[in-house]
Amino acid sequence: MQDYEMVVGLEVHAELNTASKIYCNCRNAFGLEVNTQVCPVCMGMPGTLPTLNEKVVEYAIKMGHAMNCKINAVSKQDRKNYFYPDLPKAYQISQAEVPLCENGYLDIMVDGEEKRIGVTRIHIEEDAGKLLHDASFSGSLVDLNRCGVPLIEIVSEPDIRSSAEAKAYLETIKSILQYLNISDCKMQEGSIRCDVNVSVRKKGSTEFGTRCEMKNVNSFSAAVRGIEYEAKRQIEVLEAGGTIAQETRRWDDAKGMNYTMRSKEDAQDYRYFPEPDLLSIVVPEEKIAALKASIPELPNAKIRRYVKDFGLSQVDATLIAEDLERSAMFDACIAIGTCKPKSISNWILSDIAKFTNDTGKKISETPLTPQRLTELIVQVEKGVISNSSAKKVFQIVLETGKEPLAIIEEKGMAQNSDTGFLEQLAKDVLANNEKSVNDYKNGKTNALGYLVGQCMKASKGKANPGIVKEIVTKMLSE
Repeated sequence: MQDYEMVVGLEVHAELNTASKIYCNCRNAFGLEVNTQVCPVCMGMPGTLPTLNEKVVEYAIKMGHAMNCKINAVSKQDRKNYFYPDLPKAYQISQAEVPLCENGYLDIMVDGEEKRIGVTRIHIEEDAGKLLHDASFSGSLVDLNRCGVPLIEIVSEPDIRSSAEAKAYLETIKSILQYLNISDCKMQEGSIRCDVNVSVRKKGSTEFGTRCEMKNVNSFSAAVRGIEYEAKRQIEVLEAGGTIAQETRRWDDAKGMNYTMRSKEDAQDYRYFPEPDLLSIVVPEEKIAALKASIPELPNAKIRRYVKDFGLSQVDATLIAEDLERSAMFDACIAIGTCKPKSISNWILSDIAKFTNDTGKKISETPLTPQRLTELIVQVEKGVISNSSAKKVFQIVLETGKEPLAIIEEKGMAQNSDTGFLEQLAKDVLANNEKSVNDYKNGKTNALGYLVGQCMKASKGKANPGIVKEIVTKMLSE
């Protein structure tokens, strides 16, 4: 691998969450009884006429704006001809020469460095059905509920040079789709999936190698494994004196390998021609501008802001920014302005994340508000309560919706920070632990922790440990 460079391009397919399908009124929903959400149009019956869903165009344009694309005010739809058992028309309505969006880019962050990945195009098309395989019957059956589900296909330039960059690109696309609320991005339901194109070349070369496409990549981690496997396979072939055949290969994630499906088709094999049953798509410029204005701050912009303005690490910034609820909570807490950004980040990524993961609840489904979270954090930062007490308060807030200050007072959790009281407490502890005092003075520094612990025990956990440590250390040095 040291002598070679991988070149990767990705084709991401995202199902849009419109209420109905792209060319008919059938319901667009996952998991319903097989072949119940179908009609003559999406079943491809002869003589039926498609009607374009306006929302599909709007969603695609939003994604185009988010990925800095040129939006074509006039575009057309085309027939892509191929036979497959779950494609009843034997053609797919897609876009060939003139897509809705093209010539864009997406900035990603990898290891703290920003990289720009070119986006060739974003176009709309219809999904195919789904083949069902089961041991209870011979052969395969077809479920056409998915036929006509609206898709956008996002095609990157071959600008990706590592599996890490590919994963960052895919994760950024997923989070943008969720921010725009145009796809649920449930990979387990096939809502977002990708085809991976991989080639290798000698480092320093400007010529692209022969690429192979991988299908059946059903998760981002599978994309990483597939890219690394395919690059290694191609290098081994080249080093053995062989040549790479342009082909489509199927990724088997369970076996961690791919195998040949078919030789790679070229565009002419699909015999594209303009869809005769649909007019050109014409979008007024004011509509394009209005859709752009409706886009919120996107996760890749949030990540940069969190790192630059608040000093978060890229990892923490990414974990917050890529989740809508986490980022909303973080931004709202920052706007209150009473506690440190790092403290807010720590609570969101530790206790809050653990609670939501364990319970399956969203933050918005709990009594935890930005005001309550910041109020709790402030009490820790001021030394009113300890971290361990704060965790108990946090649980009570989630269970009851009570205010943190009321809980602290009710449970008597406030730490004693009275210097005079703590100094007398420390004197008593040092007087009763002469051996530990001598150990400390003779270089056994771990004796300090023991003495502080005895002070905390004597105060029944109510003493402020930070102040106690300062007082004990000062007394031992006198």
